[in-house]
Amino acid sequence: MEKLQTISYLSREDNSMQPVLFRPAEGSEPRPLAVCLHTWSYGIEPPYDHFVTRCKERNWHFIYPLFRGPNKTPEACGSDLVVSDLECAVEFVRKNYPVDESRIYLVGGSGGGHAALLMAGRRPEIWTAVSAWCPITDIARWCEEISKMKPNPEDKSYDYNIMCACGGDPAVVPEAARQAAHRSPITHLPGARGKGIVEIATGIHDGHPGVPVSHAVRAFNALAAPEYRISDEDMAYMDKNEAVPEHLKYKGEDDPAFGPCKVLFRRVSGKVRLTLFEGGHSLLPGPAFGFLEQQERGKEPVWNSGNYYDSDQNHELTK
Repeated sequence: MEKLQTISYLSREDNSMQPVLFRPAEGSEPRPLAVCLHTWSYGIEPPYDHFVTRCKERNWHFIYPLFRGPNKTPEACGSDLVVSDLECAVEFVRKNYPVDESRIYLVGGSGGGHAALLMAGRRPEIWTAVSAWCPITDIARWCEEISKMKPNPEDKSYDYNIMCACGGDPAVVPEAARQAAHRSPITHLPGARGKGIVEIATGIHDGHPGVPVSHAVRAFNALAAPEYRISDEDMAYMDKNEAVPEHLKYKGEDDPAFGPCKVLFRRVSGKVRLTLFEGGHSLLPGPAFGFLEQQERGKEPVWNSGNYYDSDQNHELTK
């Protein structure tokens, strides 16, 4: 496992020192920065090698922030503290290391996908491009969905995490509903439409159990022009059947970067792209990094995921 530095930086929201795992790029020339995000239930412990390896291959600066740890406390789970932590982490690296300002990237899956889209919505000016995989986009909706998925209603699961973070059940407690909305990407993404390049991707079998595909689709809809949005009926079909409706099936050439995780649906609107692929609750680091490395601030999006299959790429996520 790659040896990483643990450093601390000041987060402005509460003037606290926050930890981040860091691997600087080699040399004195400005290099791209990749902010890589942990999943829902994790902190700065592994797994993160799938991120580090690809940053090392490209000689990018790598950071892996704590952003208040597992999403089960009021301080975590998309809070204002989280937004401050991630914003200030980028500022710290920019001030202390040679960063290519035209290439600052954000990537995460599951809970990391939630945080990535939250930052795309709340701080779009920071990022050259954002890559979000199997994201949770509506906290209150997911709380209700998870409660229905549990075999035993008494089990403490992700819905319990949300209630702890928001101060109650969003379906019952008004203040919890307000908190859930504020912590949800879906609230903030419409205001960021056209402001940054965003890639959203998820496996068609996610949500059985996990995060229903419609979370990713709704995020796309929030960023897309009206004529490109996917209907509620088509989203419901995807969630129920783990399949893409016939009239929406992808008819383009196979994307080589996705390999056996075949693209089943793909749509672009302005600066956002949605991809549904053959898979589950997964982040595919090959096409994620293949896509990010082609994006440059101030230029039009390059809708390409790379030209080769990264055989170590199907990173099935624990939430």
